[in-house]
Amino acid sequence: MIELSAPASGTKGRVALVTGAARGIGLGIAAWLISEGWQVVLTDLDRARGSKVAKVLGENAWFITMDVADEQQVARGVAEVLGQFGRLDALVCNAAVADPHNITLESLDLAYWNRVLAVNLSGPMLLAKHCAPYLRAHSGAIVNLASTRAAQSEPDTEAYAASKGGLLALTHALAISLGPEIRVNAVSPGWIDTRDPAARRAEPLSDADHAQHPAGRVGTVEDVAAMVAWLLSKNAGFVTGQEFVVDGGMTKKMIYSA
Repeated sequence: MIELSAPASGTKGRVALVTGAARGIGLGIAAWLISEGWQVVLTDLDRARGSKVAKVLGENAWFITMDVADEQQVARGVAEVLGQFGRLDALVCNAAVADPHNITLESLDLAYWNRVLAVNLSGPMLLAKHCAPYLRAHSGAIVNLASTRAAQSEPDTEAYAASKGGLLALTHALAISLGPEIRVNAVSPGWIDTRDPAARRAEPLSDADHAQHPAGRVGTVEDVAAMVAWLLSKNAGFVTGQEFVVDGGMTKKMIYSA
């Protein structure tokens, strides 16, 4: 067991590990937490981009390469975090395989299925396993990034939907196993525009894209990041084992063909 540092007040001095943080929602979460005073360790398979964004985010950002489906890499990465900072207060499991090109069931390769479940479901389990002793020492919290696709689907999304449905079950199982010292919750985003600003400006979403949402717009990474930050805060101290849907109301909208 690595020796831990003494707790600090507020968010100053607190350390969060955010996986899949080189772009999109993970990057948005990392940036939001840094703005609140957290020290954030970003992980991703994309070393070049991850190192670049960590440099842009400033001195409170630190990047390590990690394949969350590889237990040796997870264990080594967690050891690096503890060696560098001496503590861990929060874990955000965002890394996922989310291939936009749907694969029909008849064409679904078992190796692809296994990879999706390894990253999207086994990864959060491995991270919780190796982070738990250090999170427990500081009454820390875990947030898993699930998806509204855990409860509803488009055709040919079996691997992704199954992985996110399993992640919701894993979330409440971990909450019971790790409580009361560690709280565990899930955030399920809906349609979030995760593109870089330049891409959003070059190809803006249509008025119809926004108008179909009861909230009047497509979501942003900041919408998700704000929810994650709250769940990691002391203000959410009585909240564990829950799913929080951030989808502009779409999963509550009754839709029929005209």
